[in-house]
Amino acid sequence: MPQQAIQLFNEGAKLNASSSLRRGNIVYLPDHGKLIVTGDLHGHRRNFERIIHYADLENNPETHVIFQEIIHGGPEDDFGGCLSYQLLFEVIKYKIRFPEQVHIILGNHDTAAVCNTSVLKAGKEMNLAMKTAMRRHFKAKFEDVEAAMSDYLMSQPLAVKCANRIWLSHSLPADGFEEDFDTTIFDRPYTLDDIQRPKPVYLLTWGRRHSQKALDYLAQKFDVDLFVLGHQPQEIGWGIAGTNTLIIASEHNHGCLLVFNLAQRYTLEQLCNCLVPMASIG
Repeated sequence: MPQQAIQLFNEGAKLNASSSLRRGNIVYLPDHGKLIVTGDLHGHRRNFERIIHYADLENNPETHVIFQEIIHGGPEDDFGGCLSYQLLFEVIKYKIRFPEQVHIILGNHDTAAVCNTSVLKAGKEMNLAMKTAMRRHFKAKFEDVEAAMSDYLMSQPLAVKCANRIWLSHSLPADGFEEDFDTTIFDRPYTLDDIQRPKPVYLLTWGRRHSQKALDYLAQKFDVDLFVLGHQPQEIGWGIAGTNTLIIASEHNHGCLLVFNLAQRYTLEQLCNCLVPMASIG
């Protein structure tokens, strides 16, 4: 079992790096087909099953699915350990089945797992909860599995850019950091140093509560019209920030998907009309 986990992480990392749609750390989607965007999953297996059912990638070869923040949350073992790493296995297996259609972008919980830094969710320190569960499961091979997981997480792209001028990333640099944000991070391999505060990957995955001024500046800097983000909790599954940003969440029973046509340009209002409640999926 430990060796299977290591092999899975290694294969997932190779596919992330070799995607024909990836240039640098951005996945560029074509001007045709459909895109399904999920918000943070945080171990919610039932919603993952809904996503698979809804996407039906076997019969929809021009549909793409974006995932983010799989770990930290969901079922626990008998000792209170977080089992979300098991859902990460399932998402990677899905990526392996559909390597050019499934895209998993980096989130702040991923960087926290790599750095072994504290990250709280519902009052619980999630890295400790997840890694103690992994240690119990993998025993003497835990450190080998943990290293393979870190390598996998660091292989994930940072963003997805659509031909219809929609940008998707876990978050954006917070106010005060937008003008100095180093966009060369999109063109070169990122390192452990880059995910430390206040380096560029950290800024891209941890920013919250952006002002309209910052959003407008970043839209111009990234040459896009609209942003779709995760990261910020949404009780009803979605929310808007300013006039050009939609935030979605998929980690609870009120979670949502965003589904839109890659060939079509959208306003923020039109994009909001493309939201699909998770509970409506069989």
